[in-house]
Amino acid sequence: MASAIMETIHEEIKKFQAVVKDVAKTGTWLYPFKGLIYLSYHQSLWRPFLSRTWQTITLGIGITAGMFFFTYIPQATILTLTSGPFGPISAILLIISESATLTTSVARMFSLRDALTDTFDATLVTRGMEPLVSEGRHVLPASTGRDAVARLGKMLKQPLERLNPRAVLRSFLLLPLNLIPVVGTLI
Repeated sequence: MASAIMETIHEEIKKFQAVVKDVAKTGTWLYPFKGLIYLSYHQSLWRPFLSRTWQTITLGIGITAGMFFFTYIPQATILTLTSGPFGPISAILLIISESATLTTSVARMFSLRDALTDTFDATLVTRGMEPLVSEGRHVLPASTGRDAVARLGKMLKQPLERLNPRAVLRSFLLLPLNLIPVVGTLI
C-alpha cells in the first residue's frame, strides 16, 4: 500500500517536472508581461478600458458593499466557530475575495467584454492584420488618419458568448471545493 502511494507521488512529480520544463522552454509565461509592455507603449489601446473605468469601479463597490451587508455576519459566525478569534478577520478576507471574483465575472460578461474585443482587434490592426479583423467587423481605411481604435467599426460577428450556461454551472459546482483548506482553492 505504501509503495503504491509513493509510486503515484513519484509519477505526479515527474509529470509536474515535465510540464514545468515545457513551460520554461516555450517561454509562454512571458506573454502576459510582453502584453503589458506593449499596452504601456500604445496609449491608443487604453481608450476602451478607460471609458469603462468608472462603471467597473462602481460595480465593484456595489458588489462589495452588498456582500458585506448580506454575508458578513453569517460568514463571520461560521468562521468564528471553525477558526476561533480569527473568524471575523477571515470573513473580511473571504468577502473581499468573493467580491473580487463576482466583480470580475460580472464586469467581463457585461462591461469589459466589448473593451477586450476592441483592444484585441485594435492590436491586430496596429500590427497590420486588417484583413483578419475585417472578416469580423468593419475597419475604416488607414488613409483616414485615425488611430487603430478609432478605425474599428461595427461588429459583423459576435466573438464570444455573453453567458455560457456550461461555464456558470461549472463555477457553481466547483465553488464548494473552496471549503477544503489549501487543496480546494488549488483545484
